[in-house]
Amino acid sequence: MIKSFEGVFVALTTPFAGDEVAVDGFRKNILRYNTTGLAGYVVLGSTGEAVLLGDAEAEKLVAAARATAAPEMKVIAGASRESTRLTIEFAGRLAGLGADAVLIKPPHYYKSQMKQEAIKHYYFEVADKSPVPVLIYNIPQNTGISVEPTTIIELSRHPNMAGVKDSSGVLSNLSDVIPGVRPDFRFLLGAGSIFLAGLLLGSSGGILALAAAVPDLCVKIQVLFRRGKLAEARQLQLDLAPLNKALTQTLGIPAIKYAIDLLGYAGGPPRPPLLPLDETGKELVRGLLAKLGLLESQPA
Repeated sequence: MIKSFEGVFVALTTPFAGDEVAVDGFRKNILRYNTTGLAGYVVLGSTGEAVLLGDAEAEKLVAAARATAAPEMKVIAGASRESTRLTIEFAGRLAGLGADAVLIKPPHYYKSQMKQEAIKHYYFEVADKSPVPVLIYNIPQNTGISVEPTTIIELSRHPNMAGVKDSSGVLSNLSDVIPGVRPDFRFLLGAGSIFLAGLLLGSSGGILALAAAVPDLCVKIQVLFRRGKLAEARQLQLDLAPLNKALTQTLGIPAIKYAIDLLGYAGGPPRPPLLPLDETGKELVRGLLAKLGLLESQPA
């Protein structure tokens, strides 16, 4: 039976020392996340600046994640490449390094050719040949391509297709998909702004960039939901909304890394061509963290 992927997974950042991957900082973060109630880790996702990493760097991070993650915590690795063959080969290498599943976004360079039929062929072939379960990664704001609900439902019939991470922010995708997929196919939200709403509609959990900064609070939303404490869960979702918007929509990865620096994790600057957060952005992030009671005082 396919492994079940549910709960809150943190979308890990990639720390750098100069322009080199800082594996020590990466492992330091995971050791701290191990204590938070998370279900596991996503390495080499959008938050991890995966498109800015070479294969050797990516493989080093997956190996470090598996070696450092608590035994019960799952490691999901981004394995997307533009060709079917390269995706299958990379997925196999990451599985060999300890990944429990691979997260695959649709090829998107040749957008005009990537109709839903081509996307289905791609995913079916990857799922056929991947040694570990496959999660579909729908992030049209980055790829320019949507994996449509009807396509996800059809793909869910493959026994090696474990679920979907939907970062579109379109809540109706969930209500369209859930009734049509097999019972053990997991729908994981990638948009922290609608996490509770998604749980109410049947989501299994989330893969959240917000959890890089506030893992305990993201986990708490799901715990409160499971206990039927919906008023408390709703208030926490609303309390986290401004921080989520700043980190994932307004300011992006440089802000996530600055926030986790302030909270004692290894954040650091993004890799060029991304630019570090400017002073206005830093002030906003500090203020939002302070409002949540996560900083004792705002540094000058």
